[in-house]
Amino acid sequence: MISSAGSQPSTHAAQMHALAQACQSLWTATLSLMTAFMQTTAPAHRLLLARRIARNFATLQDQPCFNGATRASFARLHERWSSTVDRLTPGYHEAGPLGWLRKHLPN
Repeated sequence: MISSAGSQPSTHAAQMHALAQACQSLWTATLSLMTAFMQTTAPAHRLLLARRIARNFATLQDQPCFNGATRASFARLHERWSSTVDRLTPGYHEAGPLGWLRKHLPN
């Protein structure tokens, strides 16, 4: 398909609009996962939800459809949820953060 130079800005605008919609959908899905996390008591499910939430925030913090302040908030939330994942990971409490790392990193 050959596009003229005049249709390129509209194509770019359409792509940016689609990206903005995808970002909004990911943010909404992340809020839903956070709600599920708060309502779930099963440790394994909480760990899986926390991992997904942390990954979603890692993705959201890099998206140009959000302003800088929002991306900075997503970066902080990514760090918090990553810490939550660490706390929920079996064996983390017994050995502490360094012990857990020693156990899981190659020698």
